[in-house]
Amino acid sequence: MGNGQAFIDARDFLLENRTDYATAYERFQWPEVGDDFNWVTDYFDVIAAGNDAKALHLLWENGDESVSTYAELAERSRRIANFLVANGMTHGDRMLLMLGNETELWETMLAAMRIGVVVIPATTLLAGRDLADRFERGGATMVVTNAGGATAVDALDTSLLDGVVKVLVASGVGSSDGWVDYSEADNSSAEFAPGKGVASTDPLLEYFTSGTTSKPKLVRHTHVSYPVGHLSTMYWMGLKPGDVHWTLSSPGWAKHAWGCFFAPFNAQACIFIYNYERFDAPAALDVLVKNKVSTLCAPPTVWRFLIQEDLASYEVSLRELLSAGEPLNPEVIAQVEASWGATIRDGYGQTETTAQIANPPGSPIKPGSMGRPMPGYPITLLDADDASAEEGEIGIDVGANRPVAVMDGYADDEDKTAEVMRNGFYHTGDVASRDEDGYITYVGRADDVFKASGYRISPFELESVLIEHSAVAEAAVVPSPDELRGFVPKAYVILAPGHESNAETAAEIFGFVRERVSGYKLVRRLEFADLPKTISGKIRRVELRVQENNRSGQGARNAAEFIEAELR
Repeated sequence: MGNGQAFIDARDFLLENRTDYATAYERFQWPEVGDDFNWVTDYFDVIAAGNDAKALHLLWENGDESVSTYAELAERSRRIANFLVANGMTHGDRMLLMLGNETELWETMLAAMRIGVVVIPATTLLAGRDLADRFERGGATMVVTNAGGATAVDALDTSLLDGVVKVLVASGVGSSDGWVDYSEADNSSAEFAPGKGVASTDPLLEYFTSGTTSKPKLVRHTHVSYPVGHLSTMYWMGLKPGDVHWTLSSPGWAKHAWGCFFAPFNAQACIFIYNYERFDAPAALDVLVKNKVSTLCAPPTVWRFLIQEDLASYEVSLRELLSAGEPLNPEVIAQVEASWGATIRDGYGQTETTAQIANPPGSPIKPGSMGRPMPGYPITLLDADDASAEEGEIGIDVGANRPVAVMDGYADDEDKTAEVMRNGFYHTGDVASRDEDGYITYVGRADDVFKASGYRISPFELESVLIEHSAVAEAAVVPSPDELRGFVPKAYVILAPGHESNAETAAEIFGFVRERVSGYKLVRRLEFADLPKTISGKIRRVELRVQENNRSGQGARNAAEFIEAELR
């Protein structure tokens, strides 16, 4: 068996130093868990034995709820493991796990890890070409999904499903049309004897990225890189045993594994999920209060909704407030802090890694900065020659100091793996700057940063300014060809409710930006339009760049496009 105690010792060190960043960063070492470490059998089963503490609490807006203790999840996952084996799954097989926030997702994930089955998480929103791609490139021999997902699967070309075992999670529906009823697992043994042992380097998860610039990449993680690697995420979040932690994230994407699985389980916290059809701020705040949620991680969009309410009137039990994924303007942070006395802390990472850079609890926060490298992450900013720089691409040393949390590689693309792992660094593709105190500030994707009149422009910086305007719900900035300057910044904007897409609104936004950025950074063109997005909701700026490159002439292209110089 692997060394579960080494993992627990490393975890405990971070818990003991959760507010002492200097000690945690200088002294933390990734645990040596051995060649046959299995996080479920070597860690989860150990902490779950006889443990009646809550591990998972799911709540629906109609009032239904489901609560599982650590002991219950461990026992149930052994039954599911036997059920999966009885239906043909064995070590190294691939499973498409396509469920919502339902208990079966956690049970099946734990069960698959016991066996050594490789899990390909997928959102239930997948259909058509996107779903077919998961089967074609993922090589899944089983799909576990609910009634909605089953409809999408059954709509695929039958040739894609040859040899695929289809398992249906749908209470009261039973087996039908070639689907195996998940509830048959109820009759399986609660004792599980694994066959071939799991090696630490075996693949565990294969995540399809959101594909913002090209077709989705297939990111492979091992039985160490995410289970152990998310110790850094636990540290950023400031989780402690017994916490009630809620991360607002959809299953199928890596952030769900971050905040709704590995980080809270590593801390022996309770994962809390509130399932709703449409986000409603007052309802969410009531849920926070009634369920005594202690740590909350939400995207900036949710935080902007929450501050529309009288936060101070809600007696929350929150200790840690977290945000990630996009800019959060200072006014939101200030309003939340004034109401609840806690500061929202930012964090940065990728599907290919865990939390790399963040503001951990107890550390001073600098406005606009993502924070500092997390324990176990040797971060270097790289110039074009991969030499150290004060501003450059975020790189992670993958030589002798390689963090265990860095992905194994892209499962179906050795050339792409070699490209991002070149010269002894994992290249994130993200550009940042570092100040004299070691704080790192995000600049943008390397592909998105451009020059205008010879000056370097960060779309991220301009988007951060734009969304501070009350009329702007979302914004994306891309280079637009210009005869004089080569390129100028152009903003595509989705308006907030109650605002008109007219010249007056455009002029107001132009003026707002003009007051906040240097002249060479000014947004020169603005268009009110929908934004092309991936299925995970990320903006596909590549489509906007192509659209701008195909634009002819220097004037406005349509009635929803405006030129800054013409509106002064």
